[in-house]
Amino acid sequence: MSDTQTQIDQLVKNNEIVLFMKGNASFPMCGFSGRAIQIIKACGVDPRNVTTVNVLEDDAIRQGIKDYSNWPTIPQLYVRGEFIGGSDIMMEMYQSGELQQVINGQS
Repeated sequence: MSDTQTQIDQLVKNNEIVLFMKGNASFPMCGFSGRAIQIIKACGVDPRNVTTVNVLEDDAIRQGIKDYSNWPTIPQLYVRGEFIGGSDIMMEMYQSGELQQVINGQS
């Protein structure tokens, strides 16, 4: 595993909720990342309790997270080490109530 993959693996496994995004929770740099933060807020999670990783600050992380998850787009949400998906999947799961259950540890 490369240094970047090790770094990503540690972030994912050592934090309750991790969002790889463009920008940060206070200042999302794309609509999809902004939507992801809004969905997390709608689930009752304070964005300050979410570990966000700004992929625009590190090209190795930006590509590395896509390789790590085998998922081509940003943002990417991880809850307790499990890959959830991007903003579209987050929205579908939120609308069905599934995301709230995952975040609250009920799944």
